[in-house]
Order: sequence, then structure tokens, then C-alpha cells
Amino acid sequence: MEKLRLIPILLLLGFISGCNSDVLNDQDPADLIIDHRCRKLDLIPEEWITTAKNDLHIAYGHTSHGSQLITGMTGLVDFKGTKYAWNDGGNVGALDLHDYAMPGDLGSPDRVTWESETRTYLAANADVNVIIWSWCGQVSTATESDINTYLNLMSGLEQDFPDVKFVYMTGHLDGTGLTGNLHLRNEQIRNYCKTNNKYLYDFADIESYNPDGIYFGDKKPTDGCYYDSDGNGSQESNWAIEWQNSHTEGVDWFDCSPAHTEALNGNQKAYTAWWLWARLAGWDGNY
Repeated sequence: MEKLRLIPILLLLGFISGCNSDVLNDQDPADLIIDHRCRKLDLIPEEWITTAKNDLHIAYGHTSHGSQLITGMTGLVDFKGTKYAWNDGGNVGALDLHDYAMPGDLGSPDRVTWESETRTYLAANADVNVIIWSWCGQVSTATESDINTYLNLMSGLEQDFPDVKFVYMTGHLDGTGLTGNLHLRNEQIRNYCKTNNKYLYDFADIESYNPDGIYFGDKKPTDGCYYDSDGNGSQESNWAIEWQNSHTEGVDWFDCSPAHTEALNGNQKAYTAWWLWARLAGWDGNY
């Protein structure tokens, strides 16, 4: 009888553990991967939001696709309040984030200039302790060698600037699906980051799921959230618009105008960005 009483307790403990199973513990290298699992803004402890605003000095280099994070973060302030405020300098208790800190992106004007721009910027801004760069569309045409160049340059920066945290990123979706070059190259970046315990903002993975956790990555989704719903080869449906139309604006999601995509995608980019900032500030990802 005593053993029978223990069964419901064990099941309950298993359920509780399972509720947190999509947030990996701090001992697992994959814990540093910021992806669709990290959209749960309300689960970030407030103390780590505050710590991020107090301690982080972020420089962000990007072009149009990378601006989705910023557009979302700006709209989030109106949606959720000044707790999520940011500006260049961290004035009035906001997060210190220098947007467009460095010109170009990871593939523009070429695949290497961003590295020298980073060195120049850090030499002139000794307080900066986080560097994040985004791609535009260049992962789609990248070779394995191109991505190795990216990874090697990042590694060199990490060695030369040990007090700075560098955030890796995948390329945005392009509609080529799981057999396309983009997916292969993004997997190359993911595997490197998991193996070497690097911070990764998984741009493409965030675009592959709606807020309910429904996966669209096997339906050839695009950066604009369009996907092939019936397998006919045409991306005729849009998961973001579908979700927005079935949920209340201003309650379940907020309107904003991120480049190349829908408001909901900008929402999710903002939520995951704050999860990233909290992790960089020292949060272990558990709640």
C-alpha cells in the first residue's frame, strides 16, 4: 500500500519536472541556445531583467532582418511597460543597447569586414561587454567553408576579448525547407555552438514555431511566416497572420512593423531577446 501511495507523488514530480523540461539546466551546453523555447517572457525572473539593465552594455550590428529584434523590443515597451525599456547609454534605468553600433552585417559588405569593425568598436568602447551581429540573407548562399570562416573569426574575437560575451546567430528562413542549404548551414552553426558552449540566438528556429509551439519548419516556411500548408510546393498560408486573427491584439500580441515579416514574429524576437539578455546577465534559465 505504501508503494501505491508513492506512485501519484512520483507522477506529480515527473510532471513538474516536465513543465520545465524545455529550459535546460546550466550544466548542459545547449542551455546557451536561445530559440523558440525561450519565448516565455513572463517566466524570466524580474531580478534578472534588472541585472541585465544594470550590468550589460550591448553593441548590435545588423541590417534589415536583424532590425526585427529592435522593432519588437520597441513595441514591447508600449505593450508591457518601461520594465523592458532600452536605449543607447542605458539612461533612466533602461537596458544599454547601441543599435547599429557597427555598419553592415555578418555578410555585408562581405563575410569578414564585420570582424575588423568589431575590433575597432571595442577599442573605442571599453565598457561594452556584449557583441551581437545578425545575418541578412547570406547564410542561404554560404558554403561550409564560409560558415567556418564566420565561426573562426568569432573564436578569435573571443580569445582576444575575454571579458566580452559574443552572441552567434543563425540566418533567417528562406522557404527552402529542411533539405535546403540554409538549413544545413544553420545546423552547422548550431552544432558548433552546442559543442563549444556558445551563446546562440537561433533566429531561424524562432521563426519556425507559433506561440502555441506548433512547428512549421517541415513546411518550407519563409522569413515572412508563409508556409506550404498542403504540400503542393506553394507557400500559401501564413502562421503569424492565422495566429493573430484568432487572438486578441493588445492582450495576446502587440502590433509592430518588423522588416520583411509579421508583427507576431517581431513579438517573438523581442521575447527571446530579453531571455538572451537575462542569460547573458547570469540567469541560469530555470524559473
